[in-house]
Amino acid sequence: MVEGWVLVGAWLLTLLAGTIAGLVTARAVERDLAHERAATHPMIAYVVTPAPGRSGARSSAGERVWAGVRWTAPDGSPRTGQVRVTPGAATGAPVAIWTDDHAHLANRPATPTEATVRAAFIGTLAGAAAAALPFAAGRLLLTRLERHRLSRWHTEWSRLGPQWGRKTG
Repeated sequence: MVEGWVLVGAWLLTLLAGTIAGLVTARAVERDLAHERAATHPMIAYVVTPAPGRSGARSSAGERVWAGVRWTAPDGSPRTGQVRVTPGAATGAPVAIWTDDHAHLANRPATPTEATVRAAFIGTLAGAAAAALPFAAGRLLLTRLERHRLSRWHTEWSRLGPQWGRKTG
């Protein structure tokens, strides 16, 4: 009887902990990624050092090499940095970059769709990790209850078992 209630309680706590942790984590990730999107801005920079490689040469799709670029901050000050561009990009070629509020280079923020997928994935992992604790605790408690029950059964069997071989009267 007790084992049944422990099992039900462990499963309820497992579901509750996993669901709450997953939802809270997913919302936090989405909020952080939305903040990141709001804090970064697209700009156009221009290549100032020729990119390694040959333009027009066969390269794998998405291949990028590092090159120096220059852009103008909103306050009019010139900025420079290193970004990845297509191989063989010529000096003066325009390149799309992302900057933060201080016109420093930043990574491209996640799109809303990418943010949703990331949040769902991380929320799922967090939910599974949070659910593991009550699940493991329930399994441990059930194992101890079963050992205790078997120990009592063994004690009782040791007391009554030898009497089974005797004939009564």
